[in-house]
Amino acid sequence: MLIEMAVKGLMVDPLTNLPIIILRDANNERVLPIWVGPVEANAIALQIENVSTPRPMTHDLLKHVLEEMGGRLTRVIIHDLKDSTFYAFLEIAMNDELSLVDARPSDALALSLRAKVPIFVNEQIFEHVKSVDVAPQQVDQERLQRWLESLDPDELGYKM
Repeated sequence: MLIEMAVKGLMVDPLTNLPIIILRDANNERVLPIWVGPVEANAIALQIENVSTPRPMTHDLLKHVLEEMGGRLTRVIIHDLKDSTFYAFLEIAMNDELSLVDARPSDALALSLRAKVPIFVNEQIFEHVKSVDVAPQQVDQERLQRWLESLDPDELGYKM
């Protein structure tokens, strides 16, 4: 089953100082943090803040190329988590057909914000996230999970 989520913010992980994209469902029952690189975080932050650039950024370019070819991004699906790596699809409608294109979640999220399409997460990912064994860092991981679950949108560095 797919759970619809939305980007609720972008922040820095207090434990690793790496950027995190925070996804949250509409009922505020589920939170999914996705760690991304600084370049990807910047692309997402630019869109969250509605900053226009003098020339198209890569995600803007991809959106424009897709549209010029008669395609349309319909949704983003984060479908799997393997070895601490998330996997995503871009669902693209073109010529009355739907295609799934493999994408990094950070790129998929940046594109979804630009195209204003929904983001879905496979429910099984939440089971994997809870069962990830990080024994030496378990205390920090549990503390981070509690912190993420208690987040107030006003505490996020960038918010929607």
